[in-house]
Amino acid sequence: MSEAAPEADDHPSLNPNGWTVLGIVSYSKELSGYQVKKWADFGPGFFNLSPSFSQVYTELKRLEKLGLVSSRDALPDETNARNRRLYRITAAGERALAGWSQNAPVERPVLKHPMLMRVMLGHFNQPEILKSMLVEHIERADLQSRQAAHYAQFAANDPYFAYVWVALRWSERYYAAERTLAIELLKDIDLAAERYSKPTALPEWFEAPMFSDRVDDDSDVPPNAGRIR
Repeated sequence: MSEAAPEADDHPSLNPNGWTVLGIVSYSKELSGYQVKKWADFGPGFFNLSPSFSQVYTELKRLEKLGLVSSRDALPDETNARNRRLYRITAAGERALAGWSQNAPVERPVLKHPMLMRVMLGHFNQPEILKSMLVEHIERADLQSRQAAHYAQFAANDPYFAYVWVALRWSERYYAAERTLAIELLKDIDLAAERYSKPTALPEWFEAPMFSDRVDDDSDVPPNAGRIR
């Protein structure tokens, strides 16, 4: 008989780092805190917050208090400077992950884009400086895409990491798309530099209803509506 699906509330309230750490521990029989951090950089670091070493150990202690992981001292032949304590997921931890994965609401992705924030405040910058920053951003996005592809090759060779492979393939495509968008942004900065002029007063559209109305699923907004004509 198959195991019953978890109830909607069959998971504790953990922060994003807690779920990340618990999920990583679920992939191995036992992991040290150092190994958890390395795994976080290997996978979730491409599409989620990658916890610091101190955050990893804080979350491991919290998870152990909640009974979601257990730990033991490493044996003498297992011990080195980085593997003094080993952690494994408990049955309660597996139930919690299943409950969260299947029932917790999927939140809207939060985009933090320091480069685009610089572009939005371009009237305090200079086009050539902005474009120089963008070139560096393009190079980083290209590196991230190739790094995700590199890790995906390893995940592809092990059926146990089939879903990790899916996430890494998405990451590869995401950063490739980011690179393409940033290249387009180089052209848009030139357009903005040609068009920009300091206003003497706020335009009428800056007032309501622009900022009181939001686009919803039924709004008839055509593609590329924001293009300059």
